[in-house]
Amino acid sequence: MYIREETSADADAIHILTQKAFAPMPYSSGNEGPIIDQLRRDGDLVLSLVMDDDGSIAGHVAFSKIKIDGKWDKWYCLGPISVTPDKQSQGIGKALVGEGMRRLRALGANGCILIGNPAYYDRLGFKCNGQLRYGGLDASLIQYMTFQGPAPKGALTHADAFEQAFKEMSA
Repeated sequence: MYIREETSADADAIHILTQKAFAPMPYSSGNEGPIIDQLRRDGDLVLSLVMDDDGSIAGHVAFSKIKIDGKWDKWYCLGPISVTPDKQSQGIGKALVGEGMRRLRALGANGCILIGNPAYYDRLGFKCNGQLRYGGLDASLIQYMTFQGPAPKGALTHADAFEQAFKEMSA
């Protein structure tokens, strides 16, 4: 297995993998695959990595730009991330996130922000300062990793694909 950037031929496999990986999750609304599709269509998918397992995709992670207090300052959003159900808990997600962080640093990013389970993402080096906000979401679910500069604080605005999905979930 090895990590590589997605190709146009991977789009359908990424969609199917993402839907399968999120289907059993109680917090999933089933829109994770369509979010990635829209990020790609809108040109907002800045970095998209796959774990290639002898020609099939065992995992995927997406990164897009994220604004803090209405401006983009070299911060990126991690997600969605998915691993095929039969290969979960084997380090694929951790490897994808680690490679993504390495590549974001190389792009000169200030850091990366995500919304997710603190118990999982703490282990990968993400932390919460309680100073990031997204709608009425519990601030403990909003985590970040700083590469350079100060820790982030303020209100988040995601790419349109996420914003539309969050609005639909809230309706």
